[in-house]
Amino acid sequence: MANYTCILYQVENGICTITLNRPDSYNSFNNEMSYELIDALKTAEKDELTRVVILAATGKAFCSGQDLKDRTPGKEIDFRESLEKRYNPIIKGIRNLSKPVICKLQGVAAGAGCSLALACDLIIASKEATLVEVFVNIGLVLDSGSSYFLPRLVGYHKAFEWSTLGTKITAEEAHNVGIINKITNPEDLDALVEEYALKYAVAPTKAIALIKKMLNKGMNEDLETMLEYEKHCQVIAGASSDFKEGTSAFLEKRKPTFLGK
Repeated sequence: MANYTCILYQVENGICTITLNRPDSYNSFNNEMSYELIDALKTAEKDELTRVVILAATGKAFCSGQDLKDRTPGKEIDFRESLEKRYNPIIKGIRNLSKPVICKLQGVAAGAGCSLALACDLIIASKEATLVEVFVNIGLVLDSGSSYFLPRLVGYHKAFEWSTLGTKITAEEAHNVGIINKITNPEDLDALVEEYALKYAVAPTKAIALIKKMLNKGMNEDLETMLEYEKHCQVIAGASSDFKEGTSAFLEKRKPTFLGK
């Protein structure tokens, strides 16, 4: 396993925790952290022991977006290269990961950091957490998937307001509109995230991977297409060991022991 300098990587009890670890810069993205996160997501995908991923951060902030100080003096930022090689692979890595990804949101998630949180499958947040699409404040537009996720989550008008005014969204407001799944007191955040992660660590992982693919596809397809895709996925799920275990456990009136296969 790679030795990372900007993130922490740990696997225990089927739970992979990837932690952004640049607290002095509010976990803003420099080149190194971007590429390390891409690699960590690939590692989690390949690891058969990993059943669920927690995306977390150290310090007060979750992620403040791009580190504006991380640039070569006198050289213009190559936005195309940055998005193609760094940010887009991160977002795709989360959405294509065949395991659920839980965002543990303990502070501000701004710019690309906000996009990072939105890309996760579940967001569990401290009541003190905030989200902000800060791009417009420096004359930029949404990137890293925010223009895809945000209007689907909250509708066009609210997405337009938040994106064009750079509005700071509180955890409570984000919870009320369905962006955040659960909010809790800061001191209870670790325990609540672990509670969810442990549920997924013993869940039928293959079925959840298929459900994740179906929901992603379902946001862009018509009913007829999805009915066919559901049929395709159900055939795969029905041939899994977890289905056999689930039905046996039901008939035997016991709790199933899913292996994620």
